[in-house]
Amino acid sequence: MKSLTTLWPMDILKTSSSVRITALALFSLTLFLFLFTRFSPTTYSPLTFFSATSSAAEPSPQQPPPSPPPPPGGKIFRVPLLPPVERMGVLDGNGVMTEDFRVGELDSGFEEDSLNGSVSLNGSVSLNGGVSRGVKEGGGVREKVEKYKVCDVRKVDYVPCLDNEEAMERLKGSVRGEKYERHCPEMGLDCLVPPPKGYRRPILWPRSRDEVWFSNVPHTRLVEDKGGQNWISIKKDKFVFPGGGTQFIHGADKYLDQISEMVPDIEFGHNIRVALDIGCGVASFGAFLMQRNVTTLSIAPKDVHENQIQFALERGVPAMVSVFATHRLLLPSQAFDLIHCSRCRINWTRDDGILLLEANRLLRVGGYFVWAAQPVYKHEENLQEQWKEMENLTAHICWELVRKEGYIAIWRKPIDNSCYLSRDIAVHPPLCESNDDPDNVWYVGLKACITQVPSNGYGANVTKWPLRLHQPPDRLRSIQLDAIISRDELFKADSKYWYEIIESYVRAFRWQEYNLRNVMDMRAGFGGYGSITFLAFFSCFLLRLSVVRFL
Repeated sequence: MKSLTTLWPMDILKTSSSVRITALALFSLTLFLFLFTRFSPTTYSPLTFFSATSSAAEPSPQQPPPSPPPPPGGKIFRVPLLPPVERMGVLDGNGVMTEDFRVGELDSGFEEDSLNGSVSLNGSVSLNGGVSRGVKEGGGVREKVEKYKVCDVRKVDYVPCLDNEEAMERLKGSVRGEKYERHCPEMGLDCLVPPPKGYRRPILWPRSRDEVWFSNVPHTRLVEDKGGQNWISIKKDKFVFPGGGTQFIHGADKYLDQISEMVPDIEFGHNIRVALDIGCGVASFGAFLMQRNVTTLSIAPKDVHENQIQFALERGVPAMVSVFATHRLLLPSQAFDLIHCSRCRINWTRDDGILLLEANRLLRVGGYFVWAAQPVYKHEENLQEQWKEMENLTAHICWELVRKEGYIAIWRKPIDNSCYLSRDIAVHPPLCESNDDPDNVWYVGLKACITQVPSNGYGANVTKWPLRLHQPPDRLRSIQLDAIISRDELFKADSKYWYEIIESYVRAFRWQEYNLRNVMDMRAGFGGYGSITFLAFFSCFLLRLSVVRFL
């Protein structure tokens, strides 16, 4: 072996001892620089290893580092103030959101009034039996609310804001459907609405699509009126739903196939995911769309066929009582990919087309309106006149008649404002004022004007299902939130949060054993609860209630 004194300088660097010493020195220097930049006082400028044009490393989301001071002579960027937004609070007596509230002491007369049962909650619901108060051991006050009594059996189908007898009597002669709208009484019920006599646990989905217990919805009016149209029939102790309708007597499946063949771009379950069925009957249209991955909201008024929505909900189909009359529906703009009306008994052209303009507000950019009715295919003079009026109105609001075949006509809403802006200024209906908020719906009257398409394209460029379930939509930018640039992150975090919550519910409370079908989410937010519940754990639908628009 050669001695160390006979080695050349380069040979010395190649020895194992030298390599170890060099590596240790580099590691020590790196560790020193890291600790120095990490824990040095703020009065020192941090060491910089990249030029000003280099991209900064993205901070860790768990523990974001403090922002360094601006370099000498560098430009200081100021974050703009947040715009005013509607923040969460409580509702005042007029239903307006407010943060101006105070929790104080009980009124002096509360105890006396509560003992005789005259205390009301929010001025609407009276307590049956009142509130009794006593003193706990060791001080403090114990309050006990007596159980509510059960209402009279005649209240079995009672809906407070729709069965207001005083309002209905006052509007008895109305011709625009006002009596079917919401008219809430000053005082609510002081009892619990009873279930129908002989009520049984509902038949589970998917069997409930085709049959329900007669005792759960004991009404025969629809059977008497529509039994010959393949809607509904009675078989022993059950209602049976063959799947037909007035315009699709041979079944909803064949009807949906015909629509798909007429306009292949409709592509149920991909391009079309959310639909609205107006005048739904027993909701067979929506029930059969479910197997095509389409969620349909079925709506109908509480009229002579007052049990339509009860049948839909008993079957396990999303539904709500609603009517096209004089006020906007309680739904946001651009909520639906497709709107369907099959013999829905609505005069779309009355009052300068004000009802069809409401449908236009609800329809997503590029969405489809499907109309199956007698004026489409019958040749009687009065029906042909109705068809001509519908043709003219749809042309004036820039809808394209994509296909007319047999008893079905299908229009498409425009994808931008070019047609609206090129119309003659004298053409009616006019465009809505620029300050009109299409998402302002709470007791807002209908407007005979065209809601323009958002110029930024929001609502038009949604992705196909199921990708759109998890991809933040562009229209998040138009929702009033405290966040400015972090909306996509909030959307994703909402889904992750609810996945963990629901997974724990399922594991701890054995939710899957409950066979849930109809679920209501009272504060939907971004819809994370509904999307995770639907996709990951249950075959159920959710009616989402929220202060923001549908996504």
